[in-house]
Amino acid sequence: MEIILPLILSGCGLVMISSLSLRNSMAGGNPYSAPLKQFQFIGLGLTVMALCMGGFNPEKLRKHSGKIFAAAFFLLLLSIIPGIGVKVGGARRWLNIAGFRFQPFEFLLFALPVFMADRLTDSESLTKRGNFESFMRPTLMIVMMCAGVLLLQPTLGGAIIVTAICFTMHIERRGWTYPIIGAFIGLAAIVVLILIAPYRMSRFTAFWDPWSDPTGKGFQIIQGLVAFANGSLTGVGIGKGLQEERYLPEADTDYIFPAIGEEFGLVGTMFLLILYALWTWRAYYIYRDAKTAFTKSLALGLTASVIFPMFMNVAGVTKLLPLSGIPMPFISSGGSSMIFMWAKVGLLMSIKIDSNRRRNKHEQQ
Repeated sequence: MEIILPLILSGCGLVMISSLSLRNSMAGGNPYSAPLKQFQFIGLGLTVMALCMGGFNPEKLRKHSGKIFAAAFFLLLLSIIPGIGVKVGGARRWLNIAGFRFQPFEFLLFALPVFMADRLTDSESLTKRGNFESFMRPTLMIVMMCAGVLLLQPTLGGAIIVTAICFTMHIERRGWTYPIIGAFIGLAAIVVLILIAPYRMSRFTAFWDPWSDPTGKGFQIIQGLVAFANGSLTGVGIGKGLQEERYLPEADTDYIFPAIGEEFGLVGTMFLLILYALWTWRAYYIYRDAKTAFTKSLALGLTASVIFPMFMNVAGVTKLLPLSGIPMPFISSGGSSMIFMWAKVGLLMSIKIDSNRRRNKHEQQ
């Protein structure tokens, strides 16, 4: 189930991308280009999952957690350097490596749980539990490092996700007192960042009242809501949505959830959310059955690094939160997200295999 559920989600995304690409045939383009590329990304992701599942012993991976995080953070730094990082949609979030556009943030969301799990369960953590130093090192330091670079891209949504993952892992391992205080300070910081940055303020204004600028900043939000409204209960049918005429920008990436809502209705969107809920439930069992503090913390962090981006995406397109530009896990078009999402599934499965091996060994003794 831990593999089948994401596979169904990926299949649903592939169907939607295929539907959206039908417009290319009317414009003389290749209607199979986008779905074929997505299919290749899914295949590559499954290959990476198999490698992580069979080639990584979680405890052995722990020895290299610092190197993995350092590599991810270095690539993240490169993305903000003009001339090296690729600027798309006003943010410098991408690197172009050998003709392949790569988003370091997705690698960071894979490396971060590994590194945090190692640091939160080291031999010194038992003596630090509950004091401020335990929050400062490593949690607050890692949050400030990663969020600082992400805000320079800029991507406020990415900074929020990194903070949420680190705080969640810290609460599970060392208590909730300081993360709660940090969360309130973080909310105040977000307000300040919105007020001092005109583009963030305009985005917040569009979120608050998109109809004040329906053809400008509010256009995407309104079209997303219209897509959900058009879909009603069962949808207008595959290939029949207004997205075929580009009424909904970024329909294959950030806004693929409203596109699904229009063509498959409330039934389709609820089906996807149920799949995410079921996968989270299965991941919880991996977390519960993990035999070491490291694998338990790692399982929690990996699960959070999938579910938090999903919540950010859904909340953004349904006007519960300002838009963040975060793709829908396993569904949105793109290679970086797809490959590292499947890498997380593989690592979770390696934790499950390790737990079963340890349990069987204990039963035989």
